[in-house]
Order: sequence, then structure tokens, then C-alpha cells
Amino acid sequence: MFDVFRQELATKGSVRFYVRAVPGASKTEAVDVLDDQSVKLRIGAPAESGKANAALIQFLGKEFAVSKRQIEIVSGQTARHKLISITAET
Repeated sequence: MFDVFRQELATKGSVRFYVRAVPGASKTEAVDVLDDQSVKLRIGAPAESGKANAALIQFLGKEFAVSKRQIEIVSGQTARHKLISITAET
């Protein structure tokens, strides 16, 4: 599901994409690509005190094989619809 984004990260050194987060799931997983091209993710953490955002960043770090400091939630810190930016380490 993230292959296109991984390829862009490898070729351009950075990638930005939208996710639709659904917190409070039993586990964190990518579910679907929605009509607006955002990736729907179930987050295995509640939406309180930044726990869901931390789980999201941890999940994306594993998916893209990057450290957490290379991932930024550009917009949507407190919303379900978030813009994510991932940069390659230089």
C-alpha cells in the first residue's frame, strides 16, 4: 500500500501524503486507499495525550524503515485527517 510513497522517498528524498486516522483500534494497520488518495489507517492507541499520533509515527517509521525524527505530522495534529511528511536521512 505504501510502495508508491516508498519509491518517491527513495528517488526524491522526501514524500508527503495524507492519512485518515481511526484511533482506538485493536492494532495499528493500513486499511485502504480512499477516493481522495489518503491512506486509511487504524491506530492501536486512543486519541488522548498524543498516544495515537505517537503510534502512527512509530508505525510509519517501521513501514518506511526510517527513524521517528524523519517523520512529521505537518497538519492535523488533533484531527483524523493528517498530512504526513517523511524525509530521507542525509
